[in-house]
Amino acid sequence: MKNLACREEGGVAWITLCRPKVRNALSRVLVDELDKALGTLERARGVKALILCGEGNFAAGADITEMTDATPEEAMAFSFSPVFNRLAAFPLPTIAAIDGYALGGGLELALACDIRIAARTARLGLPEITLGIMPGAGGTARLPKTIGLSRALAMIYTGEILSGEQALALGLVDRLAEDSARAEAEILAAKIAKGSRTALSAAKKAVLSGWREADTDRAAEQEMSRWAALFASYDQKEGMRAFLERRSPVFEDR
Repeated sequence: MKNLACREEGGVAWITLCRPKVRNALSRVLVDELDKALGTLERARGVKALILCGEGNFAAGADITEMTDATPEEAMAFSFSPVFNRLAAFPLPTIAAIDGYALGGGLELALACDIRIAARTARLGLPEITLGIMPGAGGTARLPKTIGLSRALAMIYTGEILSGEQALALGLVDRLAEDSARAEAEILAAKIAKGSRTALSAAKKAVLSGWREADTDRAAEQEMSRWAALFASYDQKEGMRAFLERRSPVFEDR
């Protein structure tokens, strides 16, 4: 792939956006490559967590040079929503490591991840309104659920760019790194990767299902079913026996 770098180490997969000369602006080709990378990693049995980051910056929005003269039909074809939705549905934990700019489509990409870690020097926002458009890749859907309706509307209406500290205060990011968000994400992902892949996947499905379910009792029933199903797994037996034997578990992800 020309616009992405992918690697796996210690149960953690890394996808790095590699268009540093344009601050990793999201082109159609880059997003198509991201789609292919996600498809490959979905089937990778050794992966337990995914970190998404950028070379230099995270992603300074969509590549406007590809959109300026687009018709509504061409804009629909250009939209990144289907790929970002695939990222949001990735079966294992995902972390956005935000260094530098995460603007427009770049912030929408981060919003599609489970956890967001930003450097103190990061800059985040949805400035589409200043271009005569609005967020179109999940921003209006995910931002209100992340920071609340009125705060999301204020961000979208003004196109304001936030610092890392402001983003943390709003709940837009979950952790703030003094230096490198990538380094902080690596520490968190390593902790996650110590767990059972089977249990991690089941936990994510349960949380997302419950989050979407309006009926809390129904969500709890679904959770109970997924929880009970794990008792057919090797890792459940190993984890509990290791606890009783006062040793570290050796999970086999089955």
